[in-house]
Amino acid sequence: MGSSGSALKVCTDHRGGINWLSLSPDGQHLLTGSEDGTARLWSTADSQCHGHFQGHESYITFCHLENEVAFTCSADHTIRKWDVMTGQCLAIYRGHTSIVNRILVAKDYLFSGSYDRTARCWSVDKEKQIQEFRGHRNCVLTLAHYSPRDVLDESEEEQEKLSRDFLVTGSTDCTVKVWWVSSGRCYQTLLGHTGAVLCLILDAPNRELFSGSTDYTIRTWNIVTGEQLKVFKEHQGSVICLECLQEVVMPALELSIQRQASCRGSSEDTSSSSTVFSFPRWHAKDLGRTRNLQAKQASPEEGAVCPGQELSEGKSVSSFQ
Repeated sequence: MGSSGSALKVCTDHRGGINWLSLSPDGQHLLTGSEDGTARLWSTADSQCHGHFQGHESYITFCHLENEVAFTCSADHTIRKWDVMTGQCLAIYRGHTSIVNRILVAKDYLFSGSYDRTARCWSVDKEKQIQEFRGHRNCVLTLAHYSPRDVLDESEEEQEKLSRDFLVTGSTDCTVKVWWVSSGRCYQTLLGHTGAVLCLILDAPNRELFSGSTDYTIRTWNIVTGEQLKVFKEHQGSVICLECLQEVVMPALELSIQRQASCRGSSEDTSSSSTVFSFPRWHAKDLGRTRNLQAKQASPEEGAVCPGQELSEGKSVSSFQ
């Protein structure tokens, strides 16, 4: 972006708002998911649309781009896999009974979270549901994944005993849950937030998980024990995005920030082992259209947090459109 702040390129082919962006690993393409129910593939070199993925019956909530395939999820309750070169739909993953909010691709797994209060695990190649994670009392909004070998430094014997993958989910029921992928059982529930959990990020080398919430806080957890380590409280609005930097080195300025914690706007103790940046804005459409959704779905269990409940700054989520 130039000094005037003007846009370098503008891509205008969508016929609705854009809910998510995903950049390919090689940086050559950008995938956009839209209110118009389609996804488009753009060249980052010339800003031209090189692919138009059509098939969803409602708006796209999230998208994920790899070099050869793309994934989208939608309010039509499905997830789709696309061939990046041809635009052909390669697979449709069906099973959720409400809006699919998030997807996460890890190894040969495809994970998804939905307003139906479940998360699910799919075989990427076989178009088959492998596992269902049921236990949240309200919408599943965010996902993370790890293996014990990512966070443990134990003996070969102990690693063999714990050689299972784990899924982490955040929900509008104010909790974070950790699940065994193989069995679908809940390994532990992390309690502390008083609002919907909107984002998660894992700092595997330090065995820490960060969560951001509509309660205006960021919380740090020991991913092995489930212990809450720190609470960052200085935000004046919902925390909707987190990024973790293990080490930032800028040789030109001879500046090195190593294993230092910094939460934007926070006056908490920052002597931690990672850098976290958070941005107090809403995810586009993650919690939108809640009035209609509530009319269609059964009432939440007692104590559950409703998506349309008064949350941030005295406004219902549907006000953030």
